[in-house]
Amino acid sequence: MGGGLLGSLAGCHRTPPPDVVATVNGKDIPRAELERQYQIVKLNQGDSPQDPSPEQASMARLVILRQLIDEEILQQRAASLNVAASDEDVNAALTEKKLPYTKEEFDKHLKDLNETLDDFTHDLRHSLTVSKLMNKEVDSKINITDAEIANYFTQHKAEWNYIEPRYNIARIVVFNAGSAQAASQQTHKAPVEADSVGKIKALHKRLEGGEDFGEVAMNFSEDKDSASNGGNMGFVYESQLREGATQEVYDAITKLKPGQYTDVLPINGGPTPNHKPVGYAIYRVLARDAAGQRTLDDVRVKAAIREKLRDDHGQLLRNAYIETLRDGAKVHNYLADQILKGGAK
Repeated sequence: MGGGLLGSLAGCHRTPPPDVVATVNGKDIPRAELERQYQIVKLNQGDSPQDPSPEQASMARLVILRQLIDEEILQQRAASLNVAASDEDVNAALTEKKLPYTKEEFDKHLKDLNETLDDFTHDLRHSLTVSKLMNKEVDSKINITDAEIANYFTQHKAEWNYIEPRYNIARIVVFNAGSAQAASQQTHKAPVEADSVGKIKALHKRLEGGEDFGEVAMNFSEDKDSASNGGNMGFVYESQLREGATQEVYDAITKLKPGQYTDVLPINGGPTPNHKPVGYAIYRVLARDAAGQRTLDDVRVKAAIREKLRDDHGQLLRNAYIETLRDGAKVHNYLADQILKGGAK
């Protein structure tokens, strides 16, 4: 009985062309696009001890296809509202993406991603379109009231009681060629110089010339964990800074006022001061908080709570928005049909 039921469910849709894995309101999602996205996911996972089993690979493809279906639903909705990204939007964003690279470096970057320029531009256009749609339909309608902020603060007051001073730190990093750290970082490259010392000094000179620290970090820092955020490493307590940094770095950072940055400092590759540096960094103190309880009179506290509540509300509403669009769409997932039919044999 179970096999017959599965067979009838799997056979309720027409047999699609072999190059189509799903349709959304009559528009095909090509198998080639699913495979391209599947390879990107595998590439981002890095080296794995073994290839996925057929079942694991099929599960991954189902998850990716669900995302492609949702994306197509959103693209169609954006087109109906005339909020799709324009060529000008895409060209401006593409120019910004290329900014940290030479042409040769950008071509290599695409090759490392296993993407063509057309693929990269296609994904960029879709991402910009979704952002514009969500801003119009969801984000622009979120209103966080002072009462909500006050209620959150009352319930989480302990979060704003700092037991010791803390620092919000950003940094720009250049690793030595051949170091393990350099090999693991896959971000933008600093300007061409003879060595890492020359590179980081060139970046320090840019800062002295008035360039924005966050933009320099975003474009040239080789620390993949912070570069995309303008070098911002977040807040650390003073004791954490003392334990995690060398004495030289600790002393330099704790002497700074908010907005100031250090000279070029070595990043040691081991616990002892004499250990050979693996690279060099410039640190900036973005903010410095004294110990003690904060109140809602602190504009930074209120702003941080407002941002968190907006993020939380936004995520919930975006998920609900996608669900409502999905309910109204006519979707045929032929890959799921095929897997279900195959499993029922």
